[in-house]
Amino acid sequence: MRDVGLTSEQLSHGLDAIATREPAIAAALERVGYPEPRIRPKGYMTLLRTIVGQQVSVAAAASVWNKLEAELGEGFAPHELLDRDFDTLRACGLSRQKQGYARSLCELVASGDLVLHELPEDDEEAIAQLVRIKGIGRWSAEIYLLFAEGREDIWPAGDLAVQQGVARLLGLAERPSEKDTRNLAEAWRPHRGAAAIFTWHCYNNPAL
Repeated sequence: MRDVGLTSEQLSHGLDAIATREPAIAAALERVGYPEPRIRPKGYMTLLRTIVGQQVSVAAAASVWNKLEAELGEGFAPHELLDRDFDTLRACGLSRQKQGYARSLCELVASGDLVLHELPEDDEEAIAQLVRIKGIGRWSAEIYLLFAEGREDIWPAGDLAVQQGVARLLGLAERPSEKDTRNLAEAWRPHRGAAAIFTWHCYNNPAL
């Protein structure tokens, strides 16, 4: 299992494999080219950043993160956050809800109940482990497994941009539902991770 997201070579290989059986993907590749890799560090910090960034702007999330690092130190360990009280974390910009999510993550990691470098190889089992964290749903778990672990067949069918990207790529009249998006990509196994990254690359792309 990889320790980083899908590389350029893996993306190209996966998309080329899909293009041999999906003419619409082959045509789109010729028009927009291959996507850039989307890689995040493996470990709890990436999941904590996901929690911090939920429902706020990129700038607001960066501000909160900078305050956390100023208080806890760069690369802080889970116990550093757990040792701080509510008001200290509130001053860093973490709401009560997000403090609950952050503590859930840090408690699972600090206790050894969640070992992020030893997640199950089966994707669904790994997702089940991750969604035990408060505030981490299936979509966040899938994004983590795709960007941080480079799992090649992750398909976040609930992502609206993925759904819209599929509609554009396949010339559909409307955005497909999550169930339809999942079904449409069955033929793209085991390279659906590359396909997901390609849908984001194509979303609102003026070349299409």
